[in-house]
Amino acid sequence: MKAQVFRGVNNLSYEEIPVPSLEADEVLVQVKVVGLCQSDIKKILYPLYEPPRIFGHETAGVIAGVGANVKKWQIGQRVAVMHHIPCMRCDYCLNENYSMCDTYKNIVTTAGFAPSGGGFAEYVKVPGHIVNHGGLIPIPDDISFEEASFVEPTNCCLKAVKKANIQPGQTVLITGAGPIGLMFVMLVKYFGAKAITTDLIPSRIEKALQVGAEAAFDARDADLQSKIHALTNGMGVDVTLLAVPSDKAFFQALDCTRKGGKILFFAEFPDEMEIPVNPNILYRREIDLMGSYSSSFKIQSLAADIVFNRRINVKELISDRISLENLSKAVEQAVKPTPETYKILIYPECD
Repeated sequence: MKAQVFRGVNNLSYEEIPVPSLEADEVLVQVKVVGLCQSDIKKILYPLYEPPRIFGHETAGVIAGVGANVKKWQIGQRVAVMHHIPCMRCDYCLNENYSMCDTYKNIVTTAGFAPSGGGFAEYVKVPGHIVNHGGLIPIPDDISFEEASFVEPTNCCLKAVKKANIQPGQTVLITGAGPIGLMFVMLVKYFGAKAITTDLIPSRIEKALQVGAEAAFDARDADLQSKIHALTNGMGVDVTLLAVPSDKAFFQALDCTRKGGKILFFAEFPDEMEIPVNPNILYRREIDLMGSYSSSFKIQSLAADIVFNRRINVKELISDRISLENLSKAVEQAVKPTPETYKILIYPECD
């Protein structure tokens, strides 16, 4: 099969490698589409992992093979793939910190080499633990593979919305109107809150309004704080979701979030970045800082329901469809987006 093998920093090699062989409890999925995620891009561009590896995890496809002991799944079934599932027994899982679980981190779908997602290949192997504990999600007949590939990123964003306890009637500031920021707009609106967004690209500001934002501003607007306070009866927003790794965005969040409000870090910042904060700001204004990383097993069914019942229209987020062979070009475009670049989907060209 063909696969994009990570051979080093910013070095992807389009190669022919063996199709993964199956153990008795494993499933092989023919990849029909896989979303390009910002986390994939970071893994490709920075020295975070030892090569060789095959990344990609927002995967939808068709079951192409099943191990001898697999009874629930059959060849030909259409599935969305969750690339890791927690153990449900460790202290992290018992406290619903599923993404901290060692099993969650270490038992991962793979197309070969060190398990790393494997979606950037024609076929991906799903380990038995994932097969047996809800990591394969049947795709309804009326849902496209493209839509189904959004179940995993929807879960990640939904986890942040739930963690911030966003409620109907609240106002939420979302910094960044890329594909994740736009998904936050849709989810915030779906749960009955109002979304305000910021971005640097005029077309993304306009796109945010199209998908449901109450207001959208240029992040460089010198009057941003006063405009947001004017929209919130002088209070500031209830919650800010940081969807871009920017210290400037964080300080804007401090200025624009009301007393007693929350600021949630969703984007991953560079390791070398440090943000100095006067703790008295948090103390006197009772601002809660929190982070939300990856997905949550607890809300997996809800994420699938939101996508499969089209409670948000994920198709509005798709801007580009690029072949697996041209993954490097897709990464370049995501790093230096055109005005109309949002979500990029990758297509293996398997028979």
